[in-house]
Amino acid sequence: MSAALRSYGAGLPARIALGLLVPLALILLWDHQARHGGEHAFAFVSAAQVAGALRELWQSGDLLTAYGNSLRNAFGGLFWGSVTGLAVGSAMALLRPVDWVLTPLYHGLRQVPLLGWLPLIGLWFGSGDLSKVIVVSLSAFYPAVLYTYEGLKGVEARMLEVGQLYRLTPWQTFWRIRWPSALPSLFTGLLQSVAFAWIATIGVELLFPTGFGLGTVMQHGQLQARLDIVVVCIAVVGLTGFAINLLVARLSRHALRWRPVRT
Repeated sequence: MSAALRSYGAGLPARIALGLLVPLALILLWDHQARHGGEHAFAFVSAAQVAGALRELWQSGDLLTAYGNSLRNAFGGLFWGSVTGLAVGSAMALLRPVDWVLTPLYHGLRQVPLLGWLPLIGLWFGSGDLSKVIVVSLSAFYPAVLYTYEGLKGVEARMLEVGQLYRLTPWQTFWRIRWPSALPSLFTGLLQSVAFAWIATIGVELLFPTGFGLGTVMQHGQLQARLDIVVVCIAVVGLTGFAINLLVARLSRHALRWRPVRT
């Protein structure tokens, strides 16, 4: 789509406007259903009600407090899960004995849904922030391991042969050949880890009642039959996920600017 728009000379403002068409249409449809939906109107809230709930949460400070707590859990889990996944994936890709030992275990454990780990983690660590960070770390860990492993193992043989021709040491081969070749896969894994970490953060806040995050605010809104508060939280969660994904994608394009651009 973006390539087609560039070919027609459309600039960034035009692309942003086109990207907003569907969300705006859905908001207008939702608002119309809330105002004129008849017997089904109870399942919707008007845009004015949502704006009122947003103002209420903002003035009370609950939104900022919950948002900050959710971001802290998300980025804490993302950091530990990604770093550990990068280390484990690298060891599996570069050290054959480690690959033999850990690969069956990794593929077995990652088949267990995150929800399946919650009772065990809750019994071991309680239902506080530590348990939430552990769950988020697991959600980021699995894609980090997979894409690190695939990136480092997928280096073309002819490039490794060039390294042997120049008598590069194992460290030089890793730093000059394997690492640059694996970067696209690593950034893909980071994108996956970011998305899973943010989703897991909200999910675990909904399931673990302690603490105060966006998931907790959503749960309170549900218990109070405050659909407007739930919609505010959903909007904040979606916009934040979109913004984080966009940031990582831009970082990826900047780091990989040496690669030829595909049209």
